[in-house]
Amino acid sequence: MAKKTWAVAPFAILAACGIAAVSAQAADLKVAIDPTYEPFTYKTADGKPTGFDVDIANAICTELKRRCVFVEQVWDSMIPGLQARKYDVVISSLSMTEERRRIIDFSDRYYKTPSAIVVKKGTSYIGPASLKGKRIGVLKGSTQEKWAMGELKPVGATIVPYEAQDQVYLDIKSGRLDGTVADKVEVHGGFLRKPEGKDYGYVGPDQYETKYYGDGIGIGMRKGQKELKDQINAAIKTIRSNGTYNNIAKKYFDFDPYGN
Repeated sequence: MAKKTWAVAPFAILAACGIAAVSAQAADLKVAIDPTYEPFTYKTADGKPTGFDVDIANAICTELKRRCVFVEQVWDSMIPGLQARKYDVVISSLSMTEERRRIIDFSDRYYKTPSAIVVKKGTSYIGPASLKGKRIGVLKGSTQEKWAMGELKPVGATIVPYEAQDQVYLDIKSGRLDGTVADKVEVHGGFLRKPEGKDYGYVGPDQYETKYYGDGIGIGMRKGQKELKDQINAAIKTIRSNGTYNNIAKKYFDFDPYGN
């Protein structure tokens, strides 16, 4: 009797393990992030991804009863990687622009913050032409790059794209750049509040222009994923209503990042 049981058990175990493996795989949600964008997405001292976007992603995965698996991706390859099925979604401060909507789909908005110009304090500024001759670093493939190319380059500023926003700050610090155009919250957390940013500040108005920045930040996914989109939108609605969103936001901001 015991021998019969032992003979059958390996197959049962293998079958059970196979089912569990498939189930676990199905439960994973591969989430693309660019971990150079503090306080939205960055790494702790021990290399773990953290930040507002990461916490929002985990909260959404909890509602979906799935496990978030974070995949690091350089910014300008974010959408090509999504289309190539390297991951399921992008939760990394992706602005919902008309240009992007033509090739991928988006969830409902989960935050909306302005962008701004940052240069050395005391820089005279009455409009984009004031930055003629300045070298302005931007994140390659970002909406801020599009704004700078559309508004600053035509009046004589030199626009320098970078693979990561933290590289921009390093080159501002070293004197290779005069400033940047960046998300106002990110540049505050990632540069201005740090010692190396003490001599720099904002100039000009907050930037919300729809033709550059779209209508807020959403979760990017491939087109045709209606079920996933509906599930994510329901999850965003739930965490907004049950206090989870506010609790996450308070960890990083002293205002409501959801916007108007």
